[in-house]
Amino acid sequence: MYFNLCTLVLKIAILTLSFPLALPAQTSPQTLLIYTSQKEEFVKPIFDRFSQETGIKIDFISDKGPVLIERLKSEGKNTRADLLLTVDAGNLWFAQSQGLFQPIQSAALEKNIPTQFRDPQNHWFGFTQRARTILYNSNKVKPEQLSTYEALADSQWKGRLCLRTSKNVYNQSLVAVMLGQQPESQVAATVKGWVSNLAAEPFADDTKMIEAIIAGQCDVGIANHYYLARMIKAKGPQPVGVFWANQKTSGVHVNIFGAGVVKASPKAKSATLFLEWLASDRGQTTLAENNLEFPIRPKIAVSKIIEPWGNFKADRTALIRVGELQSKAVQLMDKVGYR
Repeated sequence: MYFNLCTLVLKIAILTLSFPLALPAQTSPQTLLIYTSQKEEFVKPIFDRFSQETGIKIDFISDKGPVLIERLKSEGKNTRADLLLTVDAGNLWFAQSQGLFQPIQSAALEKNIPTQFRDPQNHWFGFTQRARTILYNSNKVKPEQLSTYEALADSQWKGRLCLRTSKNVYNQSLVAVMLGQQPESQVAATVKGWVSNLAAEPFADDTKMIEAIIAGQCDVGIANHYYLARMIKAKGPQPVGVFWANQKTSGVHVNIFGAGVVKASPKAKSATLFLEWLASDRGQTTLAENNLEFPIRPKIAVSKIIEPWGNFKADRTALIRVGELQSKAVQLMDKVGYR
């Protein structure tokens, strides 16, 4: 009798291990793992709001964009990542060129994301715009003295210009756009002129460059708008003005904060839902408030901090072109001595 009872218990245990009980959906929501180049303070509020509204939990790993791309390449089909969320179309284009994304079919994304801001085969999508434009010391420079990126190579800015290092993808993308619009010799002359006008060695990041403008070390520079917006949010008004470059020509250079679904992810449905949420009214508003960037969708209100800077004409170059020309831009900058 004892032997039969033990045998029965053993059989039940084996069956339980073979066929685990399914938990109710609300107690075990699906989890997405996102690789992101953004710091936790900027993305966690976005992830938390999405989770609250959908019940889908998000785990994430933060690192620099190129590092995450190399990680995805090395992990291959064994990766646990479901999405790559990063900045700059150059990074997204490179990730796709390495075969890391899967195409997404979504009527909502195609409706809400203009073709300029997404991959032609829908491997990646942009969700906010970041304007890389001219900043100036408002105590030393008048807006009417400014016009274009190219004009910063003129002799009047000798010893007055600050730039971020050419090693950063943001200036690489700006030069890539210029290469798509102008002869290479003309772009080379512009970048060489920038180098000649530098007041200091290129800075490691935009924030340090803006601090140099405030300190009077230089009078003008090129930076992503949100770095100044974050500084104003943290410290209050600064003696730095924003000038929208190239308004009478090509328009100000804009890039994106965007994402793609990892090719090896088996959770494309939930990952697509996350992308669609980022493109929704709620998602766009959350991004605008949290990241201080411009929503992709024009009818979504911008942050009160950047609203006073007014509207601008944006360059209409398809951002996939930025990726295609980026290596050429890097070679050009190196050739003319822009470090």
